Amino acid sequence: MGFRPREAPQGSAVLNVMRSAAMKAGRTLLRDFGEVEALQISQKGPADFVTAADIKVEKMLREELERARPDYCFVMEEGGIIEGADKTHRWYIDPIDGTTNFIHSLPQFAISIGLEREGQLVAGIVYAPVLNEFFWAEKGRGAWLNDKRLRVAGRKKLSECIFATGIPFAERAGHEKFLSELAHVMKRTAGVRRFGAASLDLAYVAAGRFDGFWERGLKPWDVAAGTLLVREAGGLVTDEAASNDVLYASAVMAANIDLHPELLKMLALSST
Repeated sequence: MGFRPREAPQGSAVLNVMRSAAMKAGRTLLRDFGEVEALQISQKGPADFVTAADIKVEKMLREELERARPDYCFVMEEGGIIEGADKTHRWYIDPIDGTTNFIHSLPQFAISIGLEREGQLVAGIVYAPVLNEFFWAEKGRGAWLNDKRLRVAGRKKLSECIFATGIPFAERAGHEKFLSELAHVMKRTAGVRRFGAASLDLAYVAAGRFDGFWERGLKPWDVAAGTLLVREAGGLVTDEAASNDVLYASAVMAANIDLHPELLKMLALSST
C-alpha cells in the first residue's frame, strides 16, 4: 500500500516537457496563492468560477507545450478545443483543478496535463504546487510521486476503506442520485471524503491514500492525467458500465482490482 521506494526512471522527452511547463506555471500560482482577494474573479455559472490565474496559467501551459510540440492538438478547460496539424496527439489541460479551493486559499488544487496518442493515454502529470507534490505517469513505466513509486492500496474489505467523491454543486442536476449513492457507500465503508479536485482524488487513489473514487459530470481535462496515474499504479478506472473509455463518460469509477467491482455494485444498487 502507498509508496514503494525505488529509484525513479528518467522521464521521456515529452514527460520532461510537461514537467517543465507545470513547474513554470506552478511558480505563478504560488505567487498568486494567498492573495486571491486581489484577483479578478468572474463567474461563469453557479459555483463555477474562473479567475485571472486560470486564464494566465492555461495560456502559459499552452505556450510551453506548443513550443516543444507545435503540431499537437489541445483540449482545455478555458480555451476549448484547438486542432493542430498532428491529429494523433492531443493535450488535455486543466490549469487549476480545484479553482474554488484556490479562490478560498485552500491548498487542495492542482495543474493537470494529460497526453493522448492515437486514442490512448500515454503520459500524465498532476502537480499540486502548494503541497509540493508532483504526480506523474507514463504508459508502461509506472506511476510516481516525485521520485517514489506508487501502488494503489491493497485493502479488500469495504469496512476498512475510504472513498473520495465529488458533490454536484449549486444548480447542477443529480443531487438526489448522488445522495442515494452516498448513502449506500457510507453504510458499507469507513468513510467518504470530498476534497474538490478530481485530478488529485485520482492521484490519491494511485498513491493508496484513497481506496476508491467516483464522480459524475466530469470533463476530459479533469480525468485524463489521473486516469493514467491510477492505471499505472495497478488500479482500474472505468465508467459505470465497466468500459475503459472514460474521457467523455458520464461517470468515472476508480479503485483497485478487488474493490472496483464492489464500487460498481454499490452504485448500481443505489439506483434500484
